[in-house]
Amino acid sequence: MIAARRSLLSWSAFFASLAALPPLLPLLGVDGGGAVQIGVLNDIGIYLILALSLNIILGHAGIFHMGHTAFFAVGAYAAAILNTSCGWPILSALPVAGLLAALLAFLVAVPVIRLRGDYLLVVTIGVVEIVRICLVNNIFGLTGGANGIAGIGRAVILGRRLTTPADIFYLIWSFAALSVLLFSLLENSRFGRALNYIREDEVAAAGCGINTGRHKIQAFVLGAFWAGMAGTLFAVKTRLVDPESFTFSESVMLFAIVILGGAGSMAGIVLGTFLLIGLQEIFRDFLEARMLVFGAAMVAMMIFRPQGLLPARARRYDTGGRTGASPGAAGREKKPGPPAGNGAAGT
Repeated sequence: MIAARRSLLSWSAFFASLAALPPLLPLLGVDGGGAVQIGVLNDIGIYLILALSLNIILGHAGIFHMGHTAFFAVGAYAAAILNTSCGWPILSALPVAGLLAALLAFLVAVPVIRLRGDYLLVVTIGVVEIVRICLVNNIFGLTGGANGIAGIGRAVILGRRLTTPADIFYLIWSFAALSVLLFSLLENSRFGRALNYIREDEVAAAGCGINTGRHKIQAFVLGAFWAGMAGTLFAVKTRLVDPESFTFSESVMLFAIVILGGAGSMAGIVLGTFLLIGLQEIFRDFLEARMLVFGAAMVAMMIFRPQGLLPARARRYDTGGRTGASPGAAGREKKPGPPAGNGAAGT
């Protein structure tokens, strides 16, 4: 409990210091009032939300998933269509966009969740391409084809229209702070511990009574739901959505953020997002060399530090005073351990 409080205090200090940045940029003599710099921070915030939602799938459940952009795209287009065609306020589309992305994730996960390795990788890549092709082909006449959907209305909060990059900054980073809080609580819950057991040894987790299939589907759907809401924030920021914003390369970027920072590590995800998205902007003038350096850095990471820059710390559970006891043993002794599922051991 003390460690959790310290963690929340440190994250609160981080977001508080970040919130003070936009008003300080003009005072620091940044050209244009810091609009470009704030725009980059807005991009980092959206990628952070996406990376956190992918981390629950990849980092905690251990599902080898490289199709996260598909759910991001569904959320962005759902919000754009509801706003431009149905007249909904853009922020009121947040939960609907998340639910539609979660529905797609459920339809994908149910038949393929038990696939592993390369097979699951191919399926998730295919989902991204299927969604992108549907968007390009203007499915149901709603997506605008290759041109996408423009003219998305501005967000309004408590009667205030969000018109400047600084306004959008506070919206995006408030949602990012909420994401950090909720996913921190989730990873310390019984559900989060069950996902970690499944990632480490799915057979042993099933033997302890965890319904591994159900938990993996739940993690997949939850991550997609949050990615769909991030898509709404993207639509708020850009006021334009088009298929070129949701290519497979975006999924690769999100995958790289999680792996580089440290799968399962909240602090690692934040660091990885700032590094990859921030450095991408810094080296924008060196487009060709940028991808070469990026690829070389990823190869080096895989060789010399495969656990990531800030890997998740090993978690300790009460094992009744015995050292080396397995999580399953802890569960059998009624100590904090894997939650009971619907398997044979849980009945």
